Amino acid sequence: MSNASVHAFFIGRVLAESISSAVEKTLTNALSEVGKFDAEQREALRKFATDVLDQAAAAEASTVSYSDNDPAAVGSSEDLQEMIDNLRAETAQLRAELQKYRNR
Repeated sequence: MSNASVHAFFIGRVLAESISSAVEKTLTNALSEVGKFDAEQREALRKFATDVLDQAAAAEASTVSYSDNDPAAVGSSEDLQEMIDNLRAETAQLRAELQKYRNR
């Protein structure tokens, strides 16, 4: 083998190693970014779910505490039905007023 052939062989080998290293570094960085993005999205989803559950628990607690403090609301299905009917009537009245306002 001539000296030029040996030199070309080593240049090719170093070039291949350099390309391999660059590809490995790029792939590692890309996978790292994907992993980071995935972790951030999971954390955002977990926080959203926690916030929703907290708000639901607070709404439930305020509803439960209202009916627990009102002895008339507990156990009287007639009073409950009357309250539901009154709320429906109020809702219908508000819808009618809203429709009047929109038609102006």
